[in-house]
Amino acid sequence: MLKQAVFQSKLLPYLLVLPQLAVVLVFFYWPAGQAVIQSFLMQDAFGLSTVFVWFDNYRELLADPDYFAAILRTFAFSFAIALSSLSLALLLAVMADRPLRGSTFYRTLLIWPYAVAPPVVGVLWIFMLNPSLGVIAHGLRALGIDWNPLLDGHQAALLIILAAAWKQISYNFLFFLAGLQAIPASVIEAAAIDGARPMRRFWTIIFPLLSPTIFFLIVVNVVYAFFETFGIIDTMTRGGPAKATETLVYKVYSDGLLGGNLGSSAAQSVILMGIVIALTAFQFRFVERKVNY
Repeated sequence: MLKQAVFQSKLLPYLLVLPQLAVVLVFFYWPAGQAVIQSFLMQDAFGLSTVFVWFDNYRELLADPDYFAAILRTFAFSFAIALSSLSLALLLAVMADRPLRGSTFYRTLLIWPYAVAPPVVGVLWIFMLNPSLGVIAHGLRALGIDWNPLLDGHQAALLIILAAAWKQISYNFLFFLAGLQAIPASVIEAAAIDGARPMRRFWTIIFPLLSPTIFFLIVVNVVYAFFETFGIIDTMTRGGPAKATETLVYKVYSDGLLGGNLGSSAAQSVILMGIVIALTAFQFRFVERKVNY
């Protein structure tokens, strides 16, 4: 039976949520509103003159083939990061859920990478795979593999995907492990008594019961790949070589701060926000039907 809090004053509930509303208004809605206004303006690089240009920034942006290339690149990155991080996290969670000696220690080691900031993740992977500094890079060259992500766009993209997926595995692992431990052991034991092998028990019982967790993590991972990989890209490749790792969020920074084109940068941020909102709404509208709660 759910407990319900009863407030003596009708004003008190609104006062309690007021700090949270103030934080959301100041740190989300106000910057978002500023970006929308800025997307209709054109400023010089020094901010000395401003002209209202209606939808010119959007028209120029949608006529730019580099922008469409950045959209496709971002979706490809998001798919690769979400698929690899979710798959590996689920595998690790299933293994960690078994009764093993020292399992708490293993789980703690798997959770630690989530506490590492994205720029630090980039530095760590530079020490491993940078062609001049990386320990693994030296080993790859010793094996005859021409590894140089500073010049090869495909290798640079692979490097970003590996680093971003590694950062997100710990987060996914936590939710998968909690989901696995919430499944009643009696259900799995009954299936085992009926003769179901481990793989059949996983795909017919465990995986469907994990579907709410998987659905939630798909949304979180896509949003992470769109927005939170900026620090990794800026640290490791700065969008290069030849824009091979320039995603939408990094292009907003590159055109706005480095290129001085504030109007185009604001229009890009508005479109990026619209893409993420539409993607999330699509997932809740259509993918949720396949989820068994």
